[in-house]
Amino acid sequence: MSNTELQALISLLDDPDAKIFDEISDKLISFGDDVIPHLESAWENSFDHLLQERIENIIHHLQFDNIKIELTNWKKSERDLIDGALIIAKYQYPDIEEIKIRDYIKQVTQDVWLELNDNLTALEKVKVLNRIIFDVHGFYGNTKNINSPKNSYLNNVIETKKGNPITLGIVYIAICNKLKIPMYGVDVPAHFILAYTEEKENALFYLNVFNKGAVFSNHDIDKFLEQLKIEPKKEYYTPCSNLTIIRRLIQHLIYTYDNLGYVEKKEELEELYSLLK
Repeated sequence: MSNTELQALISLLDDPDAKIFDEISDKLISFGDDVIPHLESAWENSFDHLLQERIENIIHHLQFDNIKIELTNWKKSERDLIDGALIIAKYQYPDIEEIKIRDYIKQVTQDVWLELNDNLTALEKVKVLNRIIFDVHGFYGNTKNINSPKNSYLNNVIETKKGNPITLGIVYIAICNKLKIPMYGVDVPAHFILAYTEEKENALFYLNVFNKGAVFSNHDIDKFLEQLKIEPKKEYYTPCSNLTIIRRLIQHLIYTYDNLGYVEKKEELEELYSLLK
């Protein structure tokens, strides 16, 4: 279809007849991503609120379809943690600068690497990590507004340096992975923590990244579960997969949007969550 024909089709989006609008919308969606720049141009050059709203909905539909495809492909692939977090971030911020985010994580990793050596113990390595990540680069847990959706989007966390236990954990794990430091996520109920473990089943110690990487033991997990009146399970003490971490990230977003009353966002995220089952 020529640009002229495409523009003519877009101009009909303000048709008051719902049936005609649905037909035009379906036609535009069938063109895929290529139609988005044309829709954005039409939005910028229009003062018609209805037309703008309809264009926004079509663009969101196309972008959401892309997120579903990317997430499905991610599940089938090596499941890189940063890749997964970026896909979720693009749900809210489709135009994020992925390269900029990856470059920043590389920079933090380089800063840590410069202070590591083979003679350091596990605790000494974590001390270096905590100092560079939390003191030098200024990452911290957003205790004032822990349930803000912004805390769950990696681009916001990198920009503001504040996040929730899951996103801070993702950044921390990503840095450790690049440095070959055996740090993994642990799927504890009502909290997300990290484990330093040289053997998959036995953690040397645990970290609370929401509290600047504070170190604690399995006995502290025992007490935490006891307070929640939850029976201990093996998975509350051992490393979880990247798939589990991204699922948990989506779960938290579902919870936050539900609390805020954003029903449509909650339902869309539930759809994304179902793709990772």
